[in-house]
Amino acid sequence: MITTLLFDFDGTLVDSEAIHFYCWDLVLAEYDIRYDELTFCQRFAGRPTLASAEDMVCEHGLQVNPLALAAKKNKLFAERVQNTLPPLMAYAETILHQAHQAGFTLALVTGSTRDEVEPILQGYQLSSLFSCIVCKDDVHYPKPHPEPYLMALEQLSVPAAQGIAIEDTHTGSRSAKDAGLVVAAIPNCHSQVQDFSHVDQQFQDLRQFYTWLQQNNQ
Repeated sequence: MITTLLFDFDGTLVDSEAIHFYCWDLVLAEYDIRYDELTFCQRFAGRPTLASAEDMVCEHGLQVNPLALAAKKNKLFAERVQNTLPPLMAYAETILHQAHQAGFTLALVTGSTRDEVEPILQGYQLSSLFSCIVCKDDVHYPKPHPEPYLMALEQLSVPAAQGIAIEDTHTGSRSAKDAGLVVAAIPNCHSQVQDFSHVDQQFQDLRQFYTWLQQNNQ
């Protein structure tokens, strides 16, 4: 029986890819590099910021440390969301409250930094719903490594068999699957071209996922 729902953040609960792209666009403009938003998001959505930075440095022959490039982008994002909250994904707020009220334990497992996540959670008053929040800052190996999900399960003292991860990308769903979790994928417009052949269930949105969970969690 599932007792614990472990949610990804970007692209699963919050529609933040446009802001991530905006911040990357500002950073890359200094090097005269331009991507269109759709191409960029389809390629980099769900990937760790540092891994994306490493790809860009290699592909464009940039004379900059990928760590510095990633740090600049993360700083811009954290500053941006202080004043401009990205919209939540469809049904996110409703499903989080319903699941919490139904007695599910909720966890947030994200590849974003705490500085990026906290202003959004606080802005929408969602922080108190989560019993555990694992950010990129907390782990040695971010997604697609299973460490983020393993850390969340350890902090909650919950066996993987009692949890289900809700993800929108190949990177995140691979992390959850390798941690031994049941995985529900809800691809968005940017990630729908990715490989989800390893997940257990796939849904159109969070409402469809939660309806399925209620019907099958006996």
